[in-house]
Amino acid sequence: MRQPLQHELNDALASVLDEMQQRANELQSTLEDERAALDHADAEALDAAGNRKQALMQQLEQLDAERQLLQRQQPVGDAMRASRWAQILQVLRHCHALNLRNGSLVNQRLAQLRQALAILTGHAGEGELYGSSGELHGSLRSKSLAAA
Repeated sequence: MRQPLQHELNDALASVLDEMQQRANELQSTLEDERAALDHADAEALDAAGNRKQALMQQLEQLDAERQLLQRQQPVGDAMRASRWAQILQVLRHCHALNLRNGSLVNQRLAQLRQALAILTGHAGEGELYGSSGELHGSLRSKSLAAA
């Protein structure tokens, strides 16, 4: 491969890795913001963090596709590039852990909300209300707690 072309490919790959590192760091910060919004029950901040998280994930996917294309065009790697890629992967692994933690918190809150709704509607502890054939299960109360 011609030397100037090789240099351009190296520069392009370095640029993509730089941008990936920036987006991965932004994603980490966004996931921390999402956790804070969950802790404070701030629906507006949670929505903003979710939208930002989704946009960053799309950007990272596009950048990774570019990175893969550039690496196929220059299969010989260097130690600096490998080190930068390892750093990006480390941040992304941490992001994955943060996202799992946030998802677990969302699931806990959702279970609590469902339990509270079941108590208010008089269906607490009844499990499924209808069987697979459509028959009604559980006791029928004359009034729900909300109507009492």
